[in-house]
Amino acid sequence: MKQLLLVFLGGGLGSALRYAIAKSFNGYFQHFYLGTFLVNIIGCLIIGFILGLSAKNNYVNENYTLLLATGFCGGFTTFSSFAFEKHTLISAGEYLNFSIYTISSIVVGILAVVLGLWLSKLT
Repeated sequence: MKQLLLVFLGGGLGSALRYAIAKSFNGYFQHFYLGTFLVNIIGCLIIGFILGLSAKNNYVNENYTLLLATGFCGGFTTFSSFAFEKHTLISAGEYLNFSIYTISSIVVGILAVVLGLWLSKLT
């Protein structure tokens, strides 16, 4: 029950922060969802760092991993919004922006995970 509560708490905090960031940044560019992009990249960095620390001699215990990686990052990042925004761009005929947003989200997201893992090795 404690583990479920940790995931619930982390997910709620992550979701609230995602909403605030998306609301603040999604209006900067007409055809690029900067807020969603930022939360997904930041979430990739955080999960890489947390899981890297967790794998490093159990530096982060299971409860913190559940709270931060499963809960917070799970609530913070958003594949469903990402997919809907892709649909919106395609429907609007914004094929170049669709391609830039999709490719940059995936490539930079993977690089952020790698960076998070690398940073965890420095601690």
